[in-house]
Amino acid sequence: MLQDTPRPTLLASLTRHYDELVDYIRRRFGDRGFAREIVHDVCVHIMEKPAIEARQPIALLKRISHNMAVNECRSESVRTRLIESMAELPDTASVPDHAAALDAQREVQLLAQAIEQLPPRCKQVFIMHKIHGLAQSEVASQLGISVKMVERHTRLGLAACKKQLGRD
Repeated sequence: MLQDTPRPTLLASLTRHYDELVDYIRRRFGDRGFAREIVHDVCVHIMEKPAIEARQPIALLKRISHNMAVNECRSESVRTRLIESMAELPDTASVPDHAAALDAQREVQLLAQAIEQLPPRCKQVFIMHKIHGLAQSEVASQLGISVKMVERHTRLGLAACKKQLGRD
């Protein structure tokens, strides 16, 4: 009875054909340093997987290497476009001035005061719906009240906030 000889694992094949894989990628992508990086990435990728056997390991390694090289070129292209687009941005970012920051802080304090002064149930409904973003039906369900009552409490809370900000 003839026994099958064990096929070499991909890692063993990569080790054996390292220079051949580097040359294969270099011929297609033009840079020996890039080719070495890709083959090293393939090695890491294979080491993270369990021992894989293949009928034609060098063919599979070439396919994996080629695919990784293409993906890396695409990623590099995206990075290059991003860097070029960032170069077109103005040197100074629009930073809000100190007065605008103080105005915003004052508005937040006024809103917090308005919410704090609401009746307890109105305050609870307003916070659940407007601050935490729960749907009116969900607020109604959790509190055991009708959706109409949630709408009413929300309306009252908004009116109080507008009044506090002087926008009524």
